[in-house]
Amino acid sequence: MPRRVNIFRRGSRPQTSARFADVTEALEQANGLDGTIRTLSTAVRRTLRPGPVKDALHGVPVGHPAHPPLTDVPVGMWLSAAVLDLMPGTGRAAQALVAAGLAGAVPTVLTGIADWASLHREQQRVGLVHAAGMATSSLLYSASLVARYQGRDGAGRAFGFAGLSALFAGTYLGGHLAFRQAAGASHADQVAHLVPLGWYDLCAADELPDGWPVTRRLGYISLFVLRRGDDVHVLTDRCSHLAGPLHQGRIITDDEAEPCVVCPWHGSTFRVADGSVVHGPATARQPAFETRVTEEGVLQVRPLG
Repeated sequence: MPRRVNIFRRGSRPQTSARFADVTEALEQANGLDGTIRTLSTAVRRTLRPGPVKDALHGVPVGHPAHPPLTDVPVGMWLSAAVLDLMPGTGRAAQALVAAGLAGAVPTVLTGIADWASLHREQQRVGLVHAAGMATSSLLYSASLVARYQGRDGAGRAFGFAGLSALFAGTYLGGHLAFRQAAGASHADQVAHLVPLGWYDLCAADELPDGWPVTRRLGYISLFVLRRGDDVHVLTDRCSHLAGPLHQGRIITDDEAEPCVVCPWHGSTFRVADGSVVHGPATARQPAFETRVTEEGVLQVRPLG
């Protein structure tokens, strides 16, 4: 009877499943990209100043990042074009889909650049290669469109399938950014899971400095606490963008003279009364708490519904 051979050594892992993860994890540590990243991110920040345009590119008006859903347009169009290229008599329809994908790539690129410039360095490394893959895909689909317009359908299909290969590589890295590195996800503490409804003693109200934010703990989470006269405002301390410490941020007022806090890491600005986003790159509201002071002078808080 033939012996069974264990092809995996003890402690090893299947090479096929590990290969892609190993490559992307290596990209996170590829500090050789940092010089290019510094140059590009500085240029983006100088060009894209805080204001309505920047907020729109981040997705502040819609309450979540604008870039991820926009990627569905070029990806969907180009995948559909690839399917039609395998069928006879669909040249004109495939050409229209390639053109529509290129048009949809424009806002996708702009929103992606805005988000990329406000990420951590490890995320920016992966994001730079992701952008290079998507740019290569767009160039190949541009060549495909030109060839199709010139009547060179064979070359158009060839460029299209080459662009599809680059597209798959770019979207894989985009998935790594979104799901493994959590770029775009809210990093604020999930209050609903960590703090049941009800009032909780936090600290003595008279120990809080006036006009200067501090941090206090409530169970598992850290809170941003700001006293202004008799008013006390409390938010979760981890910025919803990338978990920056809000209690180390600047206190400013918005156009309506409402106090706001500016995250010290990437400049996200939140109204301290309710945690609403004033300026991005954050798009998710910062969880806020109601406050009251008891007759004994104890500050109590409960999650804002």
